[in-house]
Amino acid sequence: MKIGLLDIDGHNFPNLALMKVSAFHKSQGDSVEWVNHFFEYDKVYRSKIFTFSSDNNTSVLSPITERGGTGYNIATKLPTEIENFQSPDYSIYPQFKYSIQLFSRGCIRNCAFCVVRKKEGNIHPVEPMALNPNGKHIEILDNNFFANPKWKTAVDWLVNANQPVNFHGVDIRIMNEKQASALGKLRIKRSLHIAWDNPNDDITDRLNVLTKHIKPSKIICYVLIGFNSTMMQDYQRVIKLKELGIMPFVQPYRDFDNSRIPTQYEKDFARWANKRWILKSCDFWDFEPRKGFKCEQYLTYK
Repeated sequence: MKIGLLDIDGHNFPNLALMKVSAFHKSQGDSVEWVNHFFEYDKVYRSKIFTFSSDNNTSVLSPITERGGTGYNIATKLPTEIENFQSPDYSIYPQFKYSIQLFSRGCIRNCAFCVVRKKEGNIHPVEPMALNPNGKHIEILDNNFFANPKWKTAVDWLVNANQPVNFHGVDIRIMNEKQASALGKLRIKRSLHIAWDNPNDDITDRLNVLTKHIKPSKIICYVLIGFNSTMMQDYQRVIKLKELGIMPFVQPYRDFDNSRIPTQYEKDFARWANKRWILKSCDFWDFEPRKGFKCEQYLTYK
């Protein structure tokens, strides 16, 4: 068979589903390539992770087309024989010199702004995949790494892999001394990413535990705004992170259907907080994102 692949979101990060599709079909003796719209294929796989990714002008000549990914339908899953294929085909993304890895699926949380629990269920361990033979570090895609009941085994695996790591999901709310110490044993690639989504959570003590083992300058904290938070709650979280020496990264809320547009306040706040030099040089209320407008005026809108 001649198999065509379409990464609708672009090629900015490896698409694991398509890597597994490619590896499986190649193991069956099929030919696999990125879609050339002038060619005809026996079967095409289209993968779309984000609802905002447009797949206009991507028509393909093929009698069979499989559409998958959260961007199309949150309930779609790969066939079992493909999902269980543990050697992803890294050759289709030669530009990326790293591995992607999962030790768990799902999450212990059920946040209203997140689809992970609905898509993958409660947290459960999975077997790690083969690494990229040309990889220089490991991107860990677990949604909640330390909620995995086998997190210690995962840490041992990473220590033995002896490569820098980049975590995509470390839940600071459950951070304890043992977990923070385990992070200290690993070579963190660039920065450790955590999140402070709920303004009602006081995570100060957890941050203090973490910074015993990871330098604050090596931590970036995502701060969700525009979802059940007030202006002052947004401000107080960013200021607390700044005081601790942790770099905030503000993310205005976007809903699953991509129908919500961030407000001007949210855009201005994110611009102030996410530019390190601006955050250090002035307070938000003194920030002037546009000529003649100082952000202290937002206080009058409450």
